Amino acid sequence: MQLSEAERDYRSQVQKDLPRNFAVHLVHGLLGQTGFRLVNTPTFIPAYISLLSGGSDFIVGLALSLQALGSALTPLLGASLIGHRDQVLPVGFWTGAAMRVAILGLALAGFFLSGNSALYAVIFSLGLFGLFAGMQAVVFQVLLAKVIPVTNRGKLMGFRNFLAGITTAIVAWFGGHYLVGNPPTAQGYAWVFLLAFVLTTCGLLMLALVREPRPPSVAERQSLLQHLSGIRLFLYREPAFARYVVARALATLGRMALPFYILYAGQSIGLSGTTLAALTVAYTLAATVSNLLWGVLADRYGFRLCLLITIGLWIAATLALLLSTTHTAVVLVFIAIGASQEGFRMSSMSLAMEFGQREQMALRLATANTAAEIAGSIAPLMGGIIATVLGYGAVFLGATAFLLVGGGVLLLWVREPRYASMDE
Repeated sequence: MQLSEAERDYRSQVQKDLPRNFAVHLVHGLLGQTGFRLVNTPTFIPAYISLLSGGSDFIVGLALSLQALGSALTPLLGASLIGHRDQVLPVGFWTGAAMRVAILGLALAGFFLSGNSALYAVIFSLGLFGLFAGMQAVVFQVLLAKVIPVTNRGKLMGFRNFLAGITTAIVAWFGGHYLVGNPPTAQGYAWVFLLAFVLTTCGLLMLALVREPRPPSVAERQSLLQHLSGIRLFLYREPAFARYVVARALATLGRMALPFYILYAGQSIGLSGTTLAALTVAYTLAATVSNLLWGVLADRYGFRLCLLITIGLWIAATLALLLSTTHTAVVLVFIAIGASQEGFRMSSMSLAMEFGQREQMALRLATANTAAEIAGSIAPLMGGIIATVLGYGAVFLGATAFLLVGGGVLLLWVREPRYASMDE
């Protein structure tokens, strides 16, 4: 394929700035991922909401559904904001700042409110966090795709998440032992989220050092309504990508079990600050170490294979938790859950970057993220209802069924896009 002079200059600039941008993204990810994992790890937030709601499984599921719903509503808005821009970092700064304000809200609710007021404030903050997370995911994925070539992304994400996992484990251990309290208190959780706010804010500031190249071409400017009306035709024209979207959304419904892993474990081995620390450390360290494997595997064989392996590991861990009654067994299960969740997140998001042309990157990412987050918003609420009516066992079996179907679609009908593009 003959490249234009402008395209050659663009790629040359990307390579020239790669060492700097790689290092900046590494530090940004180290700080940002550490803070965000304290919010998104399926330990602190479900336990926090359970404490504030008096142990209601339905409220836990509802709150996390609203967070995911927020993430589902805004990716296309993010795409409409940046799809026509040759520089996307300015939009990333204000969406990222809004996310961090939402994390601060989680902390302030625990410090200054009580009872239902604290619960409502936490649910509102989670919803706000989700809204801006949906936009930020698209913006930062487009930025990453612009400045880090595809053959280097696995290394970056693997090493970044490895370092972030180590720091998250240290912070989680410290938070569980010294901040949350035994028994846990709302103020204890608030200190954990305040720490998350500080770390993520420092990470955002690092992006001021990124050198973002201006591509030779961008998509035409489209409004949110134009993006929405064009999705059907867009998916029709890219059938391989459409099948990937379906597979990812189906597997994402497996998230119905995530908030209830820690609550189920609490029934078996007790739920205290020490238990939260131990299980969070196990979860994050597993994600940390596995990132190195996922990154190398993805660079060598593609993200599709990584995604299939992580789905299988997720299924095995979910079923194993049903049979775990000792502290050691539960810790081992959380190790498997951590490794599978990190691999699933990295692989499912990165795979979307490799379909189609660069000009449609923002729309492609927004479409995939929207479908996944719609599934993710349904999943916790569905899990909360099932847990309330039928118990945690039914939740885990339902999650396993969705993972099997999603993995089957990916295995049978989605080809590795990196190899497909090489064949064209």
